[in-house]
Amino acid sequence: MTRNRSITMRAAALLIAALLLALSGCSGTTVPEPSGSETAAGNSELTRYQATFLELFDTVTAIVGYSADEQSFSEMVSAFHDELEEYHHLYDIYNDYEGVTNIKTINDNAGGDPVEVDQRIIDLLLFAREMYESTGGRTNVMMGSVLSLWHDARENGINNPDRAYLPDSEELEAANEHTGMDALVIDDEANTVQITDPEASLDVGAVAKGYAVQRVCDDMPEGLLVSVGGNVCATGPRPTDGSDWVVGVQDPDGGTSDYLLTVNVTSGSIVSSGDYQRYYTVDGVRYGHIIDPDTLYPPTYWRAVSVLVDDSGLGDALSTALFCMDQESGQELLDKYNAVAVWIDYDGSLIYSDGFAGYVNEVVE
Repeated sequence: MTRNRSITMRAAALLIAALLLALSGCSGTTVPEPSGSETAAGNSELTRYQATFLELFDTVTAIVGYSADEQSFSEMVSAFHDELEEYHHLYDIYNDYEGVTNIKTINDNAGGDPVEVDQRIIDLLLFAREMYESTGGRTNVMMGSVLSLWHDARENGINNPDRAYLPDSEELEAANEHTGMDALVIDDEANTVQITDPEASLDVGAVAKGYAVQRVCDDMPEGLLVSVGGNVCATGPRPTDGSDWVVGVQDPDGGTSDYLLTVNVTSGSIVSSGDYQRYYTVDGVRYGHIIDPDTLYPPTYWRAVSVLVDDSGLGDALSTALFCMDQESGQELLDKYNAVAVWIDYDGSLIYSDGFAGYVNEVVE
């Protein structure tokens, strides 16, 4: 175990926040006034712009980049928004969209015939199957039957805190009988997906957002910093001088500028999982949205974990899995994918994986 830094703090959770982003989201895509210009290599003047929008993947999306003019940046943001919206519709498990066959459609047809779907759904589910095998089932998109019970309890607890409850343990055990990956049949050649168990369902929340963010970022220019909730993705260094982006690991009990540490990111993603993102409280105990497939309850290994890796979808899957396992097992998984991570323990300690220290810019006392 590598313990590069131990810090005593309030019960700190891990929230990824790009230092250069103003995450005051609004409805629709906006391009604020330029925040100042910088000169890039080649003596061409580039201006820093940022934009935010709120409605996709139930979180705030923020984009920072440099462009010769506002119109060019606005066009890029619109393209990003429109492509991410397509993924949002395809991967949605709750809503129908006219002319779209999505994950909800597959769930609605569980136990029935194969459903013909967009290749982007096939690609996501093939990736999810790979991650299921790599993580020993810790990242399992077929846990929909279990997660739906927790979702309903969490929504009730948030809306009616005086009547908050935990899902019935017997109902959880019964639902867990319908979480096997073998019930998911993917035909890549025919572009069809079938759930053979009528009581089973997909919940792709552990991988979908990060996977979508990476696919869209792959189509964007180099030199952008994108934050979609807990997923931060850099498409390359800042074009003004080739320097790294600086990304903060924030203490959510403080303000938006209260960070536990900052890290340097040139390209790739930093993705977090923890008990602070979506949770509710029952009898004074916090219950997060990530569920350990071994216990069917929120895991208690860590307060939070954040992963630095080349691909945001992989970061999503790894951060979920690491949150549900001990550090030794997590390190083995990180080594497999050439990734690094920082864990936050329940005593407030920051624990670095092998290699993470090389990315740290500053630790905040």
